[in-house]
Amino acid sequence: MNAIFAAALDLQEFCDKLGWQSCFIGGLAVQRWGEPRMTRDADLTLLTGFGSEEAFIDPLLDTFEGRRDDARAFALKHRVLLARHPNNTPFDIALGALPFEEDSVLRSSLWNIGEGELRTCSADDLIIHKVFAGRDQDWLDVRGILVRSGQGLDLNLIECELKPLLELKNSLSNLDKLYQLIEELL
Repeated sequence: MNAIFAAALDLQEFCDKLGWQSCFIGGLAVQRWGEPRMTRDADLTLLTGFGSEEAFIDPLLDTFEGRRDDARAFALKHRVLLARHPNNTPFDIALGALPFEEDSVLRSSLWNIGEGELRTCSADDLIIHKVFAGRDQDWLDVRGILVRSGQGLDLNLIECELKPLLELKNSLSNLDKLYQLIEELL
């Protein structure tokens, strides 16, 4: 089994055993919804809410090694826990609390990877994550998702969820860039 998939399955099983709600985003979700590409880590959104993050961080760090000496403090400050599976697969665990993150986890679904099933965000939510991040690789991923999953996307949902997030970040130009890609590819 692919080491990243094995690590992701272990992380998901750990969260499920504790009754935690989560889903994979990032490169693993791109494997499902976009143009498959190499990824070196597993990105997970874990619903923690605001104020109880330690109740999630501490058990994770008891099981998975932190990638920084100050992994706990870093996670509390930046809302992302940088950890590592025993097979050395890096984990970026986003501590989710925003309504979009909650909805994204609720809209997630299982993806059969042969050796098991991973819970990933929807293609719509993956586009929202990618456009919000807006890095060069994210735009390449958005292009691949539009090509592969474009006809099944809920463009109204994407706009309704994405616009307020981009307004908070003062990056509405990313929405215009998305519209241009949609016009070009769909």
